[in-house]
Amino acid sequence: MIELFGNIAIGLETAITPVNLLYCFVGVFVGMLVGVLPGIGPLTAISMLLPLTYHFDPTTALIMLGGIWYGTAYGGSTAAILLNIPGTTSSAVACLDGYPMAQQGRGGVALLMTTVASFVGASIAIVILMGFAPVIARYALQFGSADYFALMVLGLVAASAISDGSAAKGLGMVVLGIVLGTFGMDIYSGQTRFNFGFLELANGISLVGLAMGLFGVAEVVSSVGGSDRKPIDRSTVRFKAMKPTKEDLSRSWIPILRGTGLGSFFGTLPGTGPSIASFISYALEKRLAREPARFGKGAIEGVVAPEAANNAADQTAFIPTLALGIPGSATMALMLGALTINGISPGPSLMTQQPGLFWGLIMSFWIGNLMLLVLNIPMIGFWVRLLLVPYNLLFPAILVFICIGTYSINSSSFDVMMIVAFGALGCLMRWLAFPAAPLLLGFVLGPLMEEHFRRAMLLSRGDFATFIDRPISATVMFISALLLVWTVVAPFIKKKSRPAMTGNP
Repeated sequence: MIELFGNIAIGLETAITPVNLLYCFVGVFVGMLVGVLPGIGPLTAISMLLPLTYHFDPTTALIMLGGIWYGTAYGGSTAAILLNIPGTTSSAVACLDGYPMAQQGRGGVALLMTTVASFVGASIAIVILMGFAPVIARYALQFGSADYFALMVLGLVAASAISDGSAAKGLGMVVLGIVLGTFGMDIYSGQTRFNFGFLELANGISLVGLAMGLFGVAEVVSSVGGSDRKPIDRSTVRFKAMKPTKEDLSRSWIPILRGTGLGSFFGTLPGTGPSIASFISYALEKRLAREPARFGKGAIEGVVAPEAANNAADQTAFIPTLALGIPGSATMALMLGALTINGISPGPSLMTQQPGLFWGLIMSFWIGNLMLLVLNIPMIGFWVRLLLVPYNLLFPAILVFICIGTYSINSSSFDVMMIVAFGALGCLMRWLAFPAAPLLLGFVLGPLMEEHFRRAMLLSRGDFATFIDRPISATVMFISALLLVWTVVAPFIKKKSRPAMTGNP
């Protein structure tokens, strides 16, 4: 306990420095902005600002990127409630009951309660992060290269098997990401691989270029002309209209706690995250409700529980990323990339070698969530006006910032061309319904997997049994195999069940 308080003091000392406070505010403000605007999302925003991490202190950069990540969860529900257009994927559930509440003249109540639920869910999850991440890291120090390789295999298999859409396509994108990650110089021999005569590829494909292309450019191109404007009744978002009733409060507090618990659990699992947590939380509340018919017609429980869940998942997603060096989502992979760009190796040793960074980041979560709580409600009028900005002005500006940010890193036009190439690939993948997130996870984890695999083989003198000799790696590889089998078998089970269901009268 004394050690914990000492770490908290180190974190606070780091987080409250003027520079870190400034960029924490910048991060959460940009996060809210990105969350409010439909069709952008945290991946696009973090991809755009990733070039700045080359010029910042690593702690400052991570605090800012983290603020964008959990700030989008606050802002994402605003467009969902007011326009029935979710600002982020995880806030899509807020449309189901939030928009009916707005139509009933209770949009202000819905916005206020989502802000409160978001803050409560995030706060409890931060406590869980503070308690469990050090414990996981302590045991993870005993892990060998074979164990790390097995954990990374599990993370990639789970991300492709559990994510939406075809699991086979997800696995294919993981493999493509791993292949792209092998471009550049070999870490052991120093030989250049797959550079195709381009000197710029000697150090591998740029994470910034790949992320900005796949998520930034592709997202903007696919969103052009895809959003319908709906009128906003401004009287429903005035301060007088935001006061919840006693019934609203009594119906909300238990669902908020349930949503927080679900979100905290799913946030730690690779391939799930805030989107799945919010949908499952909504389904659970509807199942437990005494009057399930109220859901979809403006039930306050259907708004607050998913919001608490996705904000809790946003915080606990940092547990595997920081404690094990294994990102559970594409956004966490970008966070991992921001660390490696600055020469910092994520994993269990991060807490002992970089205590200021780790605990400073966690303490910044408290500060950032307090900023969001204070900022979100007074700025609702501003968000309403922002939602009326024409997209034909907004999206070209985003593309310009993407190109400027990338060019500023190395002053290289080749990097800009990489963005164009990966942007075209991202658009093609969207058209063919191939998920981009598993590709990014494979790209980030691929070089790490190769390093641990080759190290494990060197230590075992080429014996593949090393991956099943150790209890940890054997267990993890067995779970990965089960997931792979389920990935293959599940589609056949669904096909067999459909005729049986349609055949019954």
